Amino acid sequence: MAEEDNLSAVLYGPGDLRLEQREIPKMADNQLLISVHTVGIGTSDVEFLKRGTAGSIQLTEPIILGHETSGTVDAVGEKVTGFKAGDRVALEPGIPCHKCSQCMIGKYNVCPDVTFFASPPYHGSLTRFVVHDANFCYKLPDNVSYEDGALLEPLSVAVHACRRAQLKNGTERANSRSRGMMPVEIRDAVVKSLGHEPEVTIECTGAQPCLESAILATRPGGVLVMVGLGAPRIELPIVEAALREIDIRGVFRYASCYPIALDLVASGRINLSGLTRANYDLGHTLEAFERAEKGDVIKVFIKCQK
Repeated sequence: MAEEDNLSAVLYGPGDLRLEQREIPKMADNQLLISVHTVGIGTSDVEFLKRGTAGSIQLTEPIILGHETSGTVDAVGEKVTGFKAGDRVALEPGIPCHKCSQCMIGKYNVCPDVTFFASPPYHGSLTRFVVHDANFCYKLPDNVSYEDGALLEPLSVAVHACRRAQLKNGTERANSRSRGMMPVEIRDAVVKSLGHEPEVTIECTGAQPCLESAILATRPGGVLVMVGLGAPRIELPIVEAALREIDIRGVFRYASCYPIALDLVASGRINLSGLTRANYDLGHTLEAFERAEKGDVIKVFIKCQK
């Protein structure tokens, strides 16, 4: 059984992150009680801490942060099959309604009633124990670490972006990142690198200059996939995109991508070991967020068990 210590990282407002004890949540028949092992700090976690907002999502009441999660099954709900105490799992953080028109066609990531870790008003996983729908928990093979299990969350975003782009072998693509260059300079650099304009551009910052350069760089008839979430309103050369028949496709989280991401890692087709990382324990969560904002490593992890 779980211990009564459920230390949690609770965000009350911009810059106001507190470590406090919370009750261990009660498990429903279809849920697992998870002893959280590793949580990766994501961009939205940092944005909520800094500004109380991430994209158009506003912090409305105190929430536990964290959504990139792996852990160990502590207890199993009465109606759950296929899991036992001690199983190592990764948690897909969004639970849809399973009833709306979007869920019925498999696009549960845009379900209007989805509950998602650390997306206000729902609590996240920076805590010692969480309960989660067993259908959105995935067993980790022995060769997949807890850290890589947590990284399945951002990897699933990448998988979904590639699906939205309808990428196939041989597709010329470019990734857009802001380096202080002007949009035209970025376009010219991309064309010089590839030898021509890319068929697909995947924009990962949400920054206005990068989005503009992505439109300008993509070949006529190509596809621009928007992964990064920036300001709610930005000015872009939309007429230019229309004249060149560039398809602009949004990406919001993912749907049915966790099994693919897990297979990519478990099979060795994607190797995450090269990502620079740093580890902190839950009691040093504030220092972990400072390190994440510093940006000297790619991923900061918080270990939630004592």
